[in-house]
Amino acid sequence: MSGKLQSKDAAANPRGIPYAPFVDKVEDYVSSRVEVDGTMKSFQEMISKYQFMEVNTQRRAAGLKEKVPDIQKTLEMVQFLSSRKPGSDPIQTTFELNDTLYAKAAIPPTDEVYLWLGANVMLSYPIAEAETLLHSKLSTAQQSLENCEEDLDFLREQITTLEVATARLYNWEVTMKRKEKAENGEEDAPGDEKRRLPNG
Repeated sequence: MSGKLQSKDAAANPRGIPYAPFVDKVEDYVSSRVEVDGTMKSFQEMISKYQFMEVNTQRRAAGLKEKVPDIQKTLEMVQFLSSRKPGSDPIQTTFELNDTLYAKAAIPPTDEVYLWLGANVMLSYPIAEAETLLHSKLSTAQQSLENCEEDLDFLREQITTLEVATARLYNWEVTMKRKEKAENGEEDAPGDEKRRLPNG
């Protein structure tokens, strides 16, 4: 049974997330009712894995949605400083020292800027080099965000595919059980079909 699931699940998306098995014919996955429980369990485990990946991807996307505007604002400021000519009057501005504490500053024309790199690290860059670095970081962050959004759509599709597969497997088992009882001249016990509901 597991070999059948693996063979159906060989392909993956560009980030390596595997496709869920599409169950067109239940008989391709189980040959008897004995295999239903194990296959149903495998489907539920795969759904749980996809849901786990979905939560992690949502968190990563949320972080990138905050990061992209910050990089854009920093890049715009660097471009503004780059446009100022030597000899121009200093810019009067305020800068943040803490969440609620600001200080005034006069910024003369400059040919270098300091950029936060993370982990409490700040480095000095020539303006042209800083602009190139920020363009690269912005492009990378935007592409990562786009990948996250694509992965979220992909993961939702795989979860839906497995939920449909689970329902088909359940319905197949009910049909086979009725068939077996009909062949044996038995009748369904009240509520017997509710013995195992999908996702229940």
